[in-house]
Amino acid sequence: MGEENQTYVTEFVFLGLSQDPQTQVLLFFLFLIIYMLTVLGNLLIIVLIHTDSRLHTPMYFFLRNLSFADLCFSTTTVPQVLAHLLVKRKTISFAGCSIQIVVLLLVGCTECALLAVMSYDRYVAVCKPLHYSTIMTHWVCVQLAIGSWVSGAFVSLVDTTFTLHLPYQGKNVINHFFCEPPALLKLASADTYSTEMVIFVMGVVILLAPVSLILVSYWNIISTVIQMQFGEGSLKVFSTCGSHLIVVVLFYGSAIFAYMRPNSKIMNERDKMISVFYSAVTPMLNPIIYSLRNKDVKDALRRVTAK
Repeated sequence: MGEENQTYVTEFVFLGLSQDPQTQVLLFFLFLIIYMLTVLGNLLIIVLIHTDSRLHTPMYFFLRNLSFADLCFSTTTVPQVLAHLLVKRKTISFAGCSIQIVVLLLVGCTECALLAVMSYDRYVAVCKPLHYSTIMTHWVCVQLAIGSWVSGAFVSLVDTTFTLHLPYQGKNVINHFFCEPPALLKLASADTYSTEMVIFVMGVVILLAPVSLILVSYWNIISTVIQMQFGEGSLKVFSTCGSHLIVVVLFYGSAIFAYMRPNSKIMNERDKMISVFYSAVTPMLNPIIYSLRNKDVKDALRRVTAK
């Protein structure tokens, strides 16, 4: 399974989240529920925004992109995890692992950029309401969305190229439950320092820069609201900002921990649990926190179900 020879690896073997059969059964049902909620929640958002003309606004345009990214992000990992929880030997081909890394980084990094764009949209709406329609035009929204996907594709291309150009010989057992660069680098048969540095720099671009923009945007939003007359609208903004910041902390915090610290040669249980947050939990939470709590979305859902 993990023979120490010098032949190039053609498949990888995952140790998974647990070796205990009873725990695996519990994890199977937990991940199944998470995945079903993720798919239903995000598909519902996409369909509602597409069918209801009242939701054809910049905020919901970005939310539709976010829901699509969440759907892809979760589908890249969770169905494989579910299948592996039912079998003893959890394998993936080298090609399959490569594809998983490309797609995971593409949609994950796109989501990082989209969350920053959405915070900017909210900043303009709250802090510059009179100029909102002239600043956030349809063409600007399209450019920001395309820019998010292009930045995701760029970071994915760079990280994947540097990760997969390394030789993988002999060792093929990954102490993880899906393929991603930090886990794969631990098996490389050559020095990984330059690859780690590239991944770190890409992390600054796609993790630290967006999270800084988000924090500055929400700081300005909260400062503006505090200066206004305190009322129901202010409470709504505080509630919305609070819930959005919870997602930001969970998603960016776990991703920064995984991708922007020194790459130790050992993948421990804590690392795997942190990966669960950005690969499975936040794609499930995003539609609930960003959309399904909104009055506009609830009204749209009522209109659809009343037909």
